[in-house]
Amino acid sequence: MKEENELIQARRKKLDELRALGINPYGKRYEARDKAAALHAGYGGHDKDALEADRIACGVAGRVTALRSFGKAAFAQVQDSTGRIQVYLKKNVLGEGQFRLMKLLDIGDHIGVQGRLFRTRTDELTIEVERLTLLSKSLRPLPEKWHGLTDVETRYRQRYVDLIVNPEVKQTFVKRTRIIKAVRAFLDDMGFLEVETPMMQPIPGGATARPFITHHNALDMDLYLRIAPELYLKRLIVGGFERVYELNRNFRNEGISIKHNPEFSMLEFYMAYADFNDLMTLTENLIGTVAEQVVGSLKLGYQGDEIDLTPPWPRMSMEQAIVDKAGADPEDLKDIGGAVRFAEAHDVPLAPDMSLAKVINEIFEKTTEARLTDPTFITGYPVELSPLSRRNDEDPEMVDRFELFIAGRETANAFSELNDPQDQMSRFRLQAAEREKGDQEAQFMDEDYVRALEYGMPPTAGEGIGIDRLVMLLTDSASIRDVILFPQLRRER
Repeated sequence: MKEENELIQARRKKLDELRALGINPYGKRYEARDKAAALHAGYGGHDKDALEADRIACGVAGRVTALRSFGKAAFAQVQDSTGRIQVYLKKNVLGEGQFRLMKLLDIGDHIGVQGRLFRTRTDELTIEVERLTLLSKSLRPLPEKWHGLTDVETRYRQRYVDLIVNPEVKQTFVKRTRIIKAVRAFLDDMGFLEVETPMMQPIPGGATARPFITHHNALDMDLYLRIAPELYLKRLIVGGFERVYELNRNFRNEGISIKHNPEFSMLEFYMAYADFNDLMTLTENLIGTVAEQVVGSLKLGYQGDEIDLTPPWPRMSMEQAIVDKAGADPEDLKDIGGAVRFAEAHDVPLAPDMSLAKVINEIFEKTTEARLTDPTFITGYPVELSPLSRRNDEDPEMVDRFELFIAGRETANAFSELNDPQDQMSRFRLQAAEREKGDQEAQFMDEDYVRALEYGMPPTAGEGIGIDRLVMLLTDSASIRDVILFPQLRRER
C-alpha cells in the first residue's frame, strides 16, 4: 500500500503541474475520427512505402496502456473500444509545449491523438502524433499483473479495472448483449409481445423463494421486490394477449454461490393454447438458434466438457434420472422409508418430517443434477412441488412440468399452467399453511390472481429461462459472477 500511495502522490504532483501549465487534466468533448480496429483493418496490408506515399491522416482517442519514453521521443499504446494501436510521440513533431504534456502522461490516462500512419523499423502500424490532447488524468496506476491476483473477489468488486486490463472479460459482456438480442429476435419472430410488469409487488408470487421487503411511505404499505413476473404475465393472458414475454430482473433473498446472485436476469414467456410439450420443442429451437448465432455451433466446450445442443434432447422423469444417474433402485423411491435410507446412504441432508416428494427432490438435487451434462428435460414433478402447474390427466398427483438441465445446472423451468381457479385457491391455501409452519419460501395467497383466473384463462404454457446461466454456458464461464457486471458482494472491509 505504501508503494501505491507513493505512485498516487506522484500522479497528483503531475496533476498540479498540468494545471500550472494551463492544461485542463479533465478535458471536454473530443471527436475521434477513427477506431483502432478500423485502422488495422483498413491499412494493415499497406507497406512502409505505401504509407509514406499516401500520408494517411488519422486520429484516435483512448486509454494509454503502455508507455516507453526515451529522451526526445516516446512510444505508447492507445486502447479504445475496438482494440489497441501504437502511437509515436516525437519532440520535433509535437513542439515544445505538446512534448512537455507528453512527459506528464501516465499509463491509464485518456488521450486524443491526431497524426499520420507509418510503419516502424519493426514493421508495426503506428500513428506519428502531430497533435496530443489530454482528456482525463488517471490518478491510480493500473495493476501490472492482474491475472496473478489471488483475491478473485477484487476483480468483481473493481469491475471497471477488470474490464480495462482483461479484454476477454469485456468480450464476455459483449457476447451477453448479443445473446439477449438473439433471444428477443427469436421470440419477436414467433409473434411474442415484449411487456413490462411491476418490479415492486404487494404480494410476491410466481416462484418458491424468499423475497426482499421494502416500504412505500406515501401508501404506508410494505412492498416486495419481485421474485418472478409470472402471475402478472398470466394476468395478461387472461386479458387477451396470447403470447407475451419479459426479460426481467428478479430478486431473491437467498444465498450467494457460483450459481446464485440475489439479483438476476430471467426470461419468462407465456403461450396460450399450448402445453409443456410445445415448450420443449420451442426451447430446443430457441437455445439452439442463439448458440448458432453467438457461438457458431451447436457443439460447444464448457469447463472441460463437450456439450451437444443438437435436438432432440433426452426427456426423462425425475425418478428415472435418479435411477439412471445416481444408481438408485426404483423400489428405493416408492415409499418414505426407502427414500430416506437412500438419502442417508448418499449423505443427502434432510429436514425433519419431510414428505416423500420433498425427499426425492432433495435426492435429485444432491445426487443427480450435476451428472446431467448434455441438455436433458426432467419431468415427473409432484403437485406438492408445483403449486402453479396443471395436473397431469393420467396421474392427478403429478403435473405437466419440466426443468431443463445443461452442464449440471437448472437452466429452464416450464409447465402447462394451472387455469382452474378452484384448484389454484386450494393450492394457495396449502402454501399458506406451509408458511404458517415456518417455510419462508412457500408462496403467498394471491386472491386477485385467483379472481383473474375466474374470468377464464385459456390453456397456456409458460417458461422461465435463466439468462445468466445461459450466458455462462455460451461464454464458458464457471461462475455467475463472471457474467454479471456488478455481482452482489459482502461489504468491503
